[in-house]
Amino acid sequence: MKAKSIKGKSPDEIKTAIQESMSDGFKPTLAIVFISIKQDRKAVSEILHKENIDLFGATSCGEFINGYQDEGGIVILLLDLNRDAYSLLYEPFGENLLSETAGKLSNRALKAFNNPSMIVLSTGVNSKGDVFDGEKLVNSFESVLGAKVTYWGGLAGDDMTLSGSYVFTHGNETDFGVAALVLDGDKVTLQGMAITGWKPMGISRKVTKSAGNLVYTIDDKPAVEMYLKYLGKVENKDDKNFDLLNELSFTFPFIVERGDGETILKSPMRIDHKENALVTDMEMPEGTEFWFSQPPDFDIAEEITGEATRLKAASGFDADALLVFSCAGRAPVLGPLVTYENEGLAEVWKSPMAGFFTYGEFGKNKNGRQYFHSGACSWVALKEK
Repeated sequence: MKAKSIKGKSPDEIKTAIQESMSDGFKPTLAIVFISIKQDRKAVSEILHKENIDLFGATSCGEFINGYQDEGGIVILLLDLNRDAYSLLYEPFGENLLSETAGKLSNRALKAFNNPSMIVLSTGVNSKGDVFDGEKLVNSFESVLGAKVTYWGGLAGDDMTLSGSYVFTHGNETDFGVAALVLDGDKVTLQGMAITGWKPMGISRKVTKSAGNLVYTIDDKPAVEMYLKYLGKVENKDDKNFDLLNELSFTFPFIVERGDGETILKSPMRIDHKENALVTDMEMPEGTEFWFSQPPDFDIAEEITGEATRLKAASGFDADALLVFSCAGRAPVLGPLVTYENEGLAEVWKSPMAGFFTYGEFGKNKNGRQYFHSGACSWVALKEK
């Protein structure tokens, strides 16, 4: 399989880039598209359709390919993968339960191939402001697919506006649903890993009162005061203009015990002043154990590229292409380090790469367990057999 990554700030630039990529005889069959909500998705879809290139994509909070990272634009990974090696699935949720839709997609994947693996793109937040529950999707997948079917991917973004994110194929688009690139595992090999890199600080804590996404008390003390006191920001407790999301949330998420020795990041998004509670991106039921976190440092990027190097050496695997799904919170927190880790992954695998900044990530952890992640860099290398 041959791959090329391209970029553009408009559909016209993308059209030119596609034509240039094909000037040497390259004939892509599939385009994996990551695009800003500011861009014309329909126009890009039509450009690809006229070239007989299948489309699979999501809106983003910033996009990148080899040697390029920006926001507000379009990046595409073009692949000349045999069409009998993949299938594109699309499922809007509509009035159905998430578990029902995930089950339907899972059964379609199992019918497509005896040994499927997947790249999964889900909406992150819809136009009503509803946040997608990635953990429920993973649990629903596992109930049908089992633990052996692997997948990587991310939750679509919307340039950090929380106004609505989208996943799409040609002729299909939704702000509340899921799409999957199902690959024949007998013809395409995937290797990948998801790592957060945040480290715990101090003793573990416990949520002692919560309801849905509201956390009222931690260790029987007011959650808002406790979180802000830990960060030296207690003077902002009653300031309704205090931007908790951008000032603290990305840098200091909670590190939550999953119950099997693994952890996940969950972030306070804002303060509900009426309820005097923290509003978190994912529910933290009463009894949830967690740690406050330390701000990340340089070794967070070194860990990601180091683990990729180790995995490549252990597997003897050479990649044709690379996809990276990096949490939208990593860019403002890590600054240039997020570019370092993305470029470092491309250098490790020495292949064309494309990725986007997400509202959540899917992928295996270092121990090989499939999870939904928050705050992670999840990457997957592809190789046609």
